[in-house]
Amino acid sequence: MTSQSFAELDALPTEVLRVQAFARAREKHDIAFFWAVLRHLPDAADAASLDGAPNSIGPTVDEAVALWREFDGRDLGEQEPLLRAAFIDYLSKQ
Repeated sequence: MTSQSFAELDALPTEVLRVQAFARAREKHDIAFFWAVLRHLPDAADAASLDGAPNSIGPTVDEAVALWREFDGRDLGEQEPLLRAAFIDYLSKQ
């Protein structure tokens, strides 16, 4: 499989890049890639700062849902350019 050029990858929408990068990472069992993506999602800092106390279960679930939506490519917010670059970099190196 030949890797796509930067110009070809850059022409793709962010969602397509995400799908391709995630598919490749799943195929390679590349947990480090998924961890790097999770750390850069907008709600990641909020979710990591929760203390897990029983009275915080509502916010914990809400934050987990927000992270999943971001991880699934929706609502990337200000982090989209960074994540887009990470997807392009990952796909161009594979």
